[in-house]
Amino acid sequence: MLYLVSGASRSGKTIIANNILKRKKIPFMSLDWLVMGFTNGMPQCGIHDKLYPDEIAEKLWNILKSMCENMLWSEVDYVIEGEAILPGLIRELLDKYPERIKIYFVRYADIDVDQKVTDIRNHSDGRLDWLLNESDDHINKHIEDMVTYSRKIRSECRQYYDVRYFDTSTGFVDAIEEATEYLLN
Repeated sequence: MLYLVSGASRSGKTIIANNILKRKKIPFMSLDWLVMGFTNGMPQCGIHDKLYPDEIAEKLWNILKSMCENMLWSEVDYVIEGEAILPGLIRELLDKYPERIKIYFVRYADIDVDQKVTDIRNHSDGRLDWLLNESDDHINKHIEDMVTYSRKIRSECRQYYDVRYFDTSTGFVDAIEEATEYLLN
């Protein structure tokens, strides 16, 4: 089974992937790692970490689709998590492999931006958190952008029915647990 977890930055995707790793020993790959490989290793491809998530998703799609199809062909259980997946693009793989792929999106479309910034400051792992090195204004702008992106995801998930989403605007821990259980059941 191929498990895909996508959505807005800071919505809980990596936490979910780590939960699955701990509970079921299913490894995961972060699309952030792949994007940074392109950013630093092949900048001529035009895929880099400063693009908006949907731009990255569009540019990365043929590569990601090929990786997913190879994983499905190899019959490995794997989790891929990251922002760079769009409901409209993944629909192609869901239609082709309906019993072998589970996907959902995690977002926070209705969150108070100031509260989210406070939560990031209070609950992030400081040693691995690139965002904590930024100013509050930068973090605010990033969260505002991700709220906009979350709303776009919500709209696309509704348009491309059968693509589930979870909102972590309120009850973050409970929403993460519900999303993890959804994938594992």
